[in-house]
Amino acid sequence: MNDKVILLVEDNPRDEALTMRALRKSNIVNDVVVVRDGVEALDYLSGTGTHARNPPAMPQLVLLDLKLPKVDGLEVLRRIRADQRISRLPVVIFTSSSEEEDMVKSYDLGANSYVRKPVESEQFAKATEQLGLYWLLLNEAVPVE
Repeated sequence: MNDKVILLVEDNPRDEALTMRALRKSNIVNDVVVVRDGVEALDYLSGTGTHARNPPAMPQLVLLDLKLPKVDGLEVLRRIRADQRISRLPVVIFTSSSEEEDMVKSYDLGANSYVRKPVESEQFAKATEQLGLYWLLLNEAVPVE
């Protein structure tokens, strides 16, 4: 499981720290690349911008927040699904948004899953652990180039 990269798209330092701690605590030792806005996420996935010189490893999973600076998570998802090279990449919306409209739009744009971040730290850790175990261990994904 440790050869699979996770791309965490998260602008909130607290949620980033909780996610990283929960992954480590559940023995998910994958490399986690953290980007903090939608532009950086798209640059990472396309190997452009700051990632142009050394094309990064393609992630096996994207944990995507919706409320991001520069380009929001829904637009990031829209562009992932429009890019034939990465369109099948598993994308889990991992957000604090409880707006039904966000959930509906996420699924309409091709999200693989929509998970609301629990407010309580212990529940947050458990949700993160379950996400990691399912998407990296149990799920059979189509290889991404």
